[in-house]
Amino acid sequence: MKQLRPQQGLQIDGFTLGEKLHTGGFATIWAVTHPDHDLPMVMKVPTILDGYDGPTIVGFEVEQMIMPRLSGPHVPKVIATGDFDVMPYIVTELIDGGSFLPVFQRAPLPVSDMIEIAARMVTAVADLHRQHVIHLDLKPENFLQRKTGEMVMVDFGLSRHDQLPDLLAEEFTIPMGTYPYIAPEQYLRCRDDPRSDLFALGAMLYALATGRNPWGTPRTLRGVRKRLWRDPEPPRALRPEIPEWLQEIILRALAVDPMRRYQTAAQLAFDLSHPQQVTLTARALKQRRDGWLRVFDRWRVMRRIRRFTAPSSVAAQLASVPIIVVAVDLTPEGERLAAVLRRAVKRMLLIEPDARIACVNVIKTARIGLDQGTDDRGNNLHVVRLVQLKAWAEGIELPDHRLTYTVLEGPDPGQQIIDYARANQVDHILMGARGHSTTRRYLGSVSAQVVAEAQCSVTVIRAPEQQARDADRLPPASIAPPSGRTPAPEPPQNVS
Repeated sequence: MKQLRPQQGLQIDGFTLGEKLHTGGFATIWAVTHPDHDLPMVMKVPTILDGYDGPTIVGFEVEQMIMPRLSGPHVPKVIATGDFDVMPYIVTELIDGGSFLPVFQRAPLPVSDMIEIAARMVTAVADLHRQHVIHLDLKPENFLQRKTGEMVMVDFGLSRHDQLPDLLAEEFTIPMGTYPYIAPEQYLRCRDDPRSDLFALGAMLYALATGRNPWGTPRTLRGVRKRLWRDPEPPRALRPEIPEWLQEIILRALAVDPMRRYQTAAQLAFDLSHPQQVTLTARALKQRRDGWLRVFDRWRVMRRIRRFTAPSSVAAQLASVPIIVVAVDLTPEGERLAAVLRRAVKRMLLIEPDARIACVNVIKTARIGLDQGTDDRGNNLHVVRLVQLKAWAEGIELPDHRLTYTVLEGPDPGQQIIDYARANQVDHILMGARGHSTTRRYLGSVSAQVVAEAQCSVTVIRAPEQQARDADRLPPASIAPPSGRTPAPEPPQNVS
């Protein structure tokens, strides 16, 4: 069958090509219509040269393998694909917000704007990693934006799905990626580490904050290699108004050794959302690049490095460093349960030794936006609860950088916990439940609400004597909990 080339007016598989929207180095993008689809669509067609063009062909095959398996707001919806016999293509929904490249070209941005954009980019990458995919070519032009605000990633030609064959690794041995953003381990030909995407995010955060790329715009692999031993100029040296906590985040994401970076995108997003609780190290205070003696010492070590240790899979890496929310009851009647909950956290840390613990308490208010004010002694209740939360966590015996403390306020404690977990990419919720009451039994409870609606796993803890008392009151039969969730009929009552 004759090979077709894309052009306006061409019809293929019911699609009619309209205006050419973009010409890139490896593909063209066309507006398309189809009588069976009402939504705006685009068709991506690879630019295949008359001679052998192996990387383009294999990269497009990778996209056709990976993209139909992705879902959610952070990736384009795939409508159809075409094979190489006639004309290879991928038809997706049109993302109406455009590329983020112009935003980067206006950098440096105000710190508040930069943080907001960074948080949305990191959230999108976290969602991609949960679907077993490492992008491996993150750069400003590969981020689009929906009108509803979500970031959308495109161009999966260099990506790696850890449940599919890696065609690029099978066919080619040279490092692949966009040189200003490529991670050191990618230079060393590693394609199976999700922390490579975190390095690229760090490079983009650096550019948004300073208006420069951390290692300039190298044109050759020799230029990329230097980042194995040469540190970038500290962001605050270029722009003093950058806060120390933000420099800490950026330079941690840019660490050469993946083990010294953020271990998941969710952890990076968490720190962006909790700047006051970012643990500052010497990175945060740096005002100049390392001296040549230290750089020379690193060069002597790094020139012998052939590979960094990579996780066995994306899922294994995410599972090894979960974010666990602990909803703590700080009222006097919850003191006994709080002690049991603390022991449960310590037991869980034996299983998840690298977990991050987010301690949360909820102050119940009459309505949204109402300030709870002071306690009976005139002390600010929010501050009092925060102090109590930190005192409760002392027995967990974790370093500061793995503990955070948040006091939430609202009329619906369960919804506050659910929203916090969703916004912070939480993997697990651990909460206590007080004693039985008829009202809670028939009208519902905070823990039942969290178990039913949270997008992560939930464990509910009871004091031993409470379990015995409640067992005597249980009816002969009860409603089974949602599949995959821990039974939790009673609330933690993290309220006043």
